[in-house]
Amino acid sequence: MTALVTDTLPASLAGRLTDEQRQALAEAPREKRLEVLTAALGVPEPETLKLLADAAGLDIALNLETDPDARGILPARLVYDYQFIPIRYGQAMEDRPAPEVLAKMPLHLATAWLPDAVMADWLRTFTPRPQVWHLAVPERVHQLIIENFGVGSGSLEDSDDGYVAPEALQQQEEVVDEDAAVVRFVTDVISQAIEDQATDIHFEPQEEQLRIRYRVDGLLVPVPVPENLLRFQDAIISRLKIMARMNISEKRLPQDGRINFKARGATLDIRVSTVPTIYAESISLRLLNQKKEAYTMDRLGMSADEQAQIVQILDYPHGIILVTGPTGSGKSTTLNAFLRKINATDLRIITIEDPIEYEVPGVNQMQVRPEIGLTFADALRHVLRQDPDVIMVGEIRDKDTAEIAIRASLTGHLVFSTLHTNDAPGAITRLVDMGIEPFLVASAIELVIAQRLVRRLCPECSRPAPVSKIKLIESLAILGCPPDDAETVHELKSPVGCDRCRGTGYRGRVGVFEIFRLNDEMHELVLKRESTRTLAECARKNGMRTLGQSGWEKVKSGLTTLDEVLRVITVAEK
Repeated sequence: MTALVTDTLPASLAGRLTDEQRQALAEAPREKRLEVLTAALGVPEPETLKLLADAAGLDIALNLETDPDARGILPARLVYDYQFIPIRYGQAMEDRPAPEVLAKMPLHLATAWLPDAVMADWLRTFTPRPQVWHLAVPERVHQLIIENFGVGSGSLEDSDDGYVAPEALQQQEEVVDEDAAVVRFVTDVISQAIEDQATDIHFEPQEEQLRIRYRVDGLLVPVPVPENLLRFQDAIISRLKIMARMNISEKRLPQDGRINFKARGATLDIRVSTVPTIYAESISLRLLNQKKEAYTMDRLGMSADEQAQIVQILDYPHGIILVTGPTGSGKSTTLNAFLRKINATDLRIITIEDPIEYEVPGVNQMQVRPEIGLTFADALRHVLRQDPDVIMVGEIRDKDTAEIAIRASLTGHLVFSTLHTNDAPGAITRLVDMGIEPFLVASAIELVIAQRLVRRLCPECSRPAPVSKIKLIESLAILGCPPDDAETVHELKSPVGCDRCRGTGYRGRVGVFEIFRLNDEMHELVLKRESTRTLAECARKNGMRTLGQSGWEKVKSGLTTLDEVLRVITVAEK
């Protein structure tokens, strides 16, 4: 395989690489070789793609569209293993030629890496049509393969017409049976979810199909699957339950389990949950990458002013800092950024989490285990005897945990935690509603941060577009922003869609924040048990920027869109 990669790489580029770089290129999967070559050459990826195409005498195919007439010619496994896709090139859909003419026309193929002799031989096995190769963005080629053949392309294919995968050639004695196909398919589904940066995978049995969906950037995305997937439904569900060490014979009761999954250098702690439905068990996987890159406050999307407000409180020796928001709004990620900001050799930091999502060097991290009696409240009681300076409690779920956390803050500890509330002032009334005395809440809480995550515009393809004045005025009213802004803003960046962002117009997410800090006036309102609305009005009067206003700032700076902010922040702020 090494020789093949070296042979296909033009000499003008191969000569610029060291032996180690050539070896790394040879060992990388086809869809990752451009990325490896880009790192080796030290130039941007688009420039690497152009250098590679020019050196090989190929053109670059942009805005790819698959060729529906050629899709049935090639087995899914071949397409998936070699990462190429038949494309329509220079021909409109309505100009499709007759079958006898089509059979003699060149077959245009977009590939993630330079074609080699083995690929050409396999293609000649399945079609006599002459081949015309084009280089394309690897992510887009891979996406089209998934869209047209389904995730895990070829894993469950039972009509390969003689094609044998490269790994099978290396292991001639291996018997590839149905069980092995299911194992490979499940691995492909999880690996693709990692590639797409999904946070959850859902296997949902329906009447005539097994539906698979990923949650990517906070949205559920249907995953294209092989046409014969329903036939393997029971085997796939059993495989997942075996991986999670569940009882595969128990299908009537919900079960919980864990999978330790390793693929391409990533180690994931996957939480698995099953529930019985009318067709079969529905299985949800929560992906927790133990080694993923931690976020700094800058990378979270906090402005310099927001960071200044927070850092001032992080230097306090005691008090409670709360982060609020719905599930999946990035609360744990924000707390982790705070811990990394203050982490030092002269501080003893202990965390109580469920689950531990990030490993923080030098911090003592504890996993709660309710099944054996180690709840947040119990763990917090024991942690207080461990001489901590800073304590992070994953979530305040009940009065017991809240009381202990407040007592810890009042006795000289800095405490971080989270709550599920819609806005920052709501955290105060939530604690009072739990049964905590208002004077304790007012004395202990130093800062409350409400947050949401909005999709970030793709920097490669987003373009300014005119904005409707009427829509803008209506949107600003919903977000609680001054209508005067509508007079000064005439265009905003909008999503377009390109090969880099897989046609969505968005890549990644950025946070919007509402920072609430009690002053003397608000302290009195808390003691009087005033409503969340009253507290919010007072906070806004004292300069608090709401979630809607923070979102509007992100829109004006070109990081996201007005529609995206409105989708995430659904409650009108008055």
